[in-house]
Amino acid sequence: MMAVSSTCKDGSTKITMDNGKYVRYTPEQVEALERLYHECPKPSSMRRQQLIRECPILSHIEPKQIKVWFQNRRCREKQRKEASRLQAVNRKLTAMNKLLMEENDRLQKQVSQLVYENSYFRQQTQNATNLATTDTSCESVVTSGQHHLTPQHPPRDASPAGLLSIAEETLAQFLSKATGTAVEWVQMPGMKPGPDSIGIVAISHGCTGVAARACGLVGLEPTRVAEILKDRPSWFRDCRAVDVVNALSTGSGGTIELLYMQLYAPTTLAPARDFWLLRYTSVLEDGSLVVCERSLNNTQNGPSMPPTQHFVRAEMLPSGYLIRPCEGGGSIIHVVDHMDLEPWSVPEVLRPLYESSTLLAQKTTMAALRHLRQVSQEVSQPNVTGWGRRPAALRALSQRLSKGFNEAVNGFADEGWSMLESDGIDDVTVLVNSSPAKMMGVNFSYANGFPSMSNAVLCAKASMLLQNVPPAILLRFLREHRSEWADSGIDAYAAAAVKAGPCSLPMSRAGNFGGQVILPLAHTIEHEEFMEVIKLENMGYREDMLMPGDVFLLQLCSGVDENAVGTCAELIFAPIDASFSDDAPIIPSGFRIIPLDSGMDASSPNRTLDLASALEVGPAGNRASGDLSGRSGCTKSVMTIAFQFAFEMHLQENVTSMARQYVRSIIASVQRVALALSPSHFGSHAGFRPPPGTPEAHTLARWICESYRCYLGVELLKNEGSESILKTLWHHSDALMCCSLKTLPVFTFANQAGLDMLETTLVALQDITLEKIFDDNGRKTLYSEFPQIMQQGFMCLQGGICLSSMGRPVSYERAVAWKVLNEEESAHCICFMFINWSFV
Repeated sequence: MMAVSSTCKDGSTKITMDNGKYVRYTPEQVEALERLYHECPKPSSMRRQQLIRECPILSHIEPKQIKVWFQNRRCREKQRKEASRLQAVNRKLTAMNKLLMEENDRLQKQVSQLVYENSYFRQQTQNATNLATTDTSCESVVTSGQHHLTPQHPPRDASPAGLLSIAEETLAQFLSKATGTAVEWVQMPGMKPGPDSIGIVAISHGCTGVAARACGLVGLEPTRVAEILKDRPSWFRDCRAVDVVNALSTGSGGTIELLYMQLYAPTTLAPARDFWLLRYTSVLEDGSLVVCERSLNNTQNGPSMPPTQHFVRAEMLPSGYLIRPCEGGGSIIHVVDHMDLEPWSVPEVLRPLYESSTLLAQKTTMAALRHLRQVSQEVSQPNVTGWGRRPAALRALSQRLSKGFNEAVNGFADEGWSMLESDGIDDVTVLVNSSPAKMMGVNFSYANGFPSMSNAVLCAKASMLLQNVPPAILLRFLREHRSEWADSGIDAYAAAAVKAGPCSLPMSRAGNFGGQVILPLAHTIEHEEFMEVIKLENMGYREDMLMPGDVFLLQLCSGVDENAVGTCAELIFAPIDASFSDDAPIIPSGFRIIPLDSGMDASSPNRTLDLASALEVGPAGNRASGDLSGRSGCTKSVMTIAFQFAFEMHLQENVTSMARQYVRSIIASVQRVALALSPSHFGSHAGFRPPPGTPEAHTLARWICESYRCYLGVELLKNEGSESILKTLWHHSDALMCCSLKTLPVFTFANQAGLDMLETTLVALQDITLEKIFDDNGRKTLYSEFPQIMQQGFMCLQGGICLSSMGRPVSYERAVAWKVLNEEESAHCICFMFINWSFV
């Protein structure tokens, strides 16, 4: 039956049935229906009948007509949301178009300037050549013609007038970088502007130090944007602290501040950085808000700051934020970061970390825009997420994890850390912290229940250089296969420090690890970072409650996207109490992997040593998606490991020995895994070629296609051509995955689209059970229809929602499942195909 609804002038609703019959609802009836709609947009037949009984004003309306009203109401709601979404996209596109036009104008100016300079220098060179026979001072001729002279700084001092002079110059130089041609900007690899992108990101080419620039849109007002960006420790994870030493107002309504800022060192192999800065906040004539900064040094005769022990004084060249109000709300923001990080002060192998504009863009410039977008979303959608936490509270937890890990890596003396003597091998550094602030909230008891009087935290840390192992691949392995490197006894010991009960020295329980369950908690907009709760030991669990006595870890994971250029990968975790309170003590440990060759092409995230890890290669030069031999040279990365242990002071010697041994065992495990994941595992780089597709892989691909043809009567693969069945199946656009015929089915194979949908690798695929990817409704449908597969050979599932291994919802239009038969025509496995899938 078809029906069309319309709203009358008197507020009533009129529904036209397909038989020409009209049903007019009074405002009172509409109000009653609207109340139910807000409670339950899709009521069942019994609920609709109950509504008729409870509301006498609806008694003369047939249930079928009420069903039609709800259908039309849902349709109107869907149209309203779609219209609102399209309007938002249109506003974004309009603002992005404005940004692109401005960028195009800037590039045209830059081209014109380069053409002029090229012509000028060619003319000067020609003149110098002509004069060479009569005048040997050609160098002076060329030099005198230079029109780019080093600016001479006027005398400055620490007076308000002197600081204002420095501030105005900083403003002019910043604007020339943000919207002018003072720096030659090139688009950052892998960044494509669009309505859903973070913005337009560029890195410097051929300038002093490292520089990055970004332009983007955020749904916050300019003053709020400036307030957030000024609070650098809240969004820049590498920022330890920013102290405002002095502040003064200018006559034009601006503000000048003198700042002292400290940045954490990313690894144990380099010292931390600090900055002595002037920050100038002002409003331009067009209403734009500007926050610009620069380092104060001796050449400006401004106020000085003495050097700080254990820090290297770095320089910030004119940088900052240009924030303009956007039509329809929100802001258009230009971010410029330009620094000289003094790479001379670190070992040569680490200098790429301090000479890479790409890394600066990833860790600082883009982090600012991502944080603003995250805050904007939290303001517009302040929903309660995992375990009753609001997004802002979860973000604060992730910041605590990151800050605690950075403190452990750096081990500053002013935080209470002191280094212990080496045991003769300098591979692992051990520090102890017994300051009251560090121990606040940590529980300790003797085995007999009496409280301990002197408590402390011990940190064992080390750094190592890795060759030919992309950070994302290694990090995924560490996250998904904790039992390969972790000791369950030490995990239990760490968890005991935050529980209400006694804790004692850990006993090694290698082999008793009962596995892990990953419970998704939260993620950022672009999923570049996500937080989860890890349940250890083979025990029952409920996702809505943490049971006392279990071992739980709060885990922060970032940098798993292999396509992101120059991304730092981190896995940071800390034991949590069953109460999981906001003020619970957090003692983080974890891994950080930073690529040292950020400009090189990243490898496929799904390369493994498994069934389909090496697809058929064919002629030389034709490589499958899993092949990495196309990369030239070798990739390097530095891995930093830091593990913290709470302990009682009288056990310091024993805990120190245990911590050193544990970290060394982790290092050995990581080296073993890195060797297995490295292409050099198969031979030298020069002649490295992946092994041919295994017979088992080709056989499985043939069984999948033949069984599909047998049960559904059509071909699974179209236009194979010269491609092998395995290779064509691997590149099929729909997600294909096979699961075993066990009591608890687990996945055994998936093509590239299937791995992307599950957000996993072939190594970790076998840890995912079939029921884990479906929600409650999906599991009920699967269990009820599964016998049909075994009897009929196949079944078709309506569109719905499933979950990736990281807990992200995935929608699919429809799904097909069929029985895969082997040569003896007995069931080998079940194959699922999810058609037109996408992340929600």
